[in-house]
Amino acid sequence: MGIIPKRKKDRYYLSLDIGTEFVKCLIFRVDEKEGKGIIIGAGKQRQKLGDMQGGAVTDIGGVVENCDKAISRAEKMAGVSPTECVIGIAGELVKGTTTTIHYERLNPKEKIDYTELNNILNKVQYQAFEQTRKQLAWETGYKEIEVKLVNAAVVDVHIDGYHVTNPIGFQGRDVSIGIYNAFAPLVHLGALQTISSELGLDLISVAAEPYAVARCMGGEESTEFSAIFIDIGGGTSDIAVVRNGGVEGTKMFAIGGRTFTKRLAQVLNTTFAKAEEAKIMHSSGELDKDKKEIIREAILNDAEVWLSGVELSLGEFDKIDMLPSRILLCGGGSELPEIKEVLEKGDWWKNLPFAKKPKIKFMEPEDVANMLDNTNMMKSVQDITPMALGNLLLDYEEDESISGILKKVVKVMQV
Repeated sequence: MGIIPKRKKDRYYLSLDIGTEFVKCLIFRVDEKEGKGIIIGAGKQRQKLGDMQGGAVTDIGGVVENCDKAISRAEKMAGVSPTECVIGIAGELVKGTTTTIHYERLNPKEKIDYTELNNILNKVQYQAFEQTRKQLAWETGYKEIEVKLVNAAVVDVHIDGYHVTNPIGFQGRDVSIGIYNAFAPLVHLGALQTISSELGLDLISVAAEPYAVARCMGGEESTEFSAIFIDIGGGTSDIAVVRNGGVEGTKMFAIGGRTFTKRLAQVLNTTFAKAEEAKIMHSSGELDKDKKEIIREAILNDAEVWLSGVELSLGEFDKIDMLPSRILLCGGGSELPEIKEVLEKGDWWKNLPFAKKPKIKFMEPEDVANMLDNTNMMKSVQDITPMALGNLLLDYEEDESISGILKKVVKVMQV
């Protein structure tokens, strides 16, 4: 199929998930009427062992080559070559947290208008930004100047204790705004910008992947929605906590699918590639009984260590009085049966502020409410992240809502 020119009324975007194990690319068209993304092309390419480490790029040239192959496959299927794209960023040093700032209005009887809301958001975001950047620079050991803002979002607004979604037109004295800010070291962000430039792409947005996944569940219940999202990739596990539709924060730790593969390579005394093959066969239940038991025991040991990482990460959400009792899993690593097993057994959850034992569920591509799959290829938990990144682009247009104003503020701060 040849590349056909884009029609004026259609807008096409590219979603690029540069994972440790695979580069995954989606091409989608925006349906203006429905406000949804229609996936018309998909492509993926396996990364070499030295291309990525723990979710971060270690060989720019190698990753560019892999991205190019994945994009070419998606373009061939879609019949279009969009250049505007969103790229996901993950890795241990990507940090996200929600900061709540209180702002006292001088004239509580006056209705809040666009200008005042813009002024409030500027002050609130700069305050939240400084607090978070200092904290994250201290946590990571980077200097503050080396920590850059990736993306920001308003997750909660109260006026005099009353919850609102858009403050314009309301009166009141105390405006309380919760803003989620995601930061990454400049070295990681710069690598992604270089990759998009070398691929000839127009980078509209870089998004923290756990934030994208946490925001992809739509539907009428979205403002009431609460869950813990765990995305297990090749190099890291990304965790996001969502309460009442707002992202409380994101954490990441460096245990992913490759950790389990390396253990299997040792136990089976074989190569990484053959251990990966055995792991995939184990996930899909294709191994004979003897080999299955050996592999299961090796993976179970590492799964317990992985669970400790989950416990530690959730323990860092110390400002949350109660964690949601629903855990949603996605990412290729979540397909290992031992992952769900360790989450469901034992009393690990009793050490954390859960009201009851959390229920464990796998996310499905259909859960990404605003992305429709015309390729019939979105079948796996691995497809959630690139779909979630595409979903973020759908509401990227600037408007006069609180989200639109924040985007303008963030653009200034990212320069």
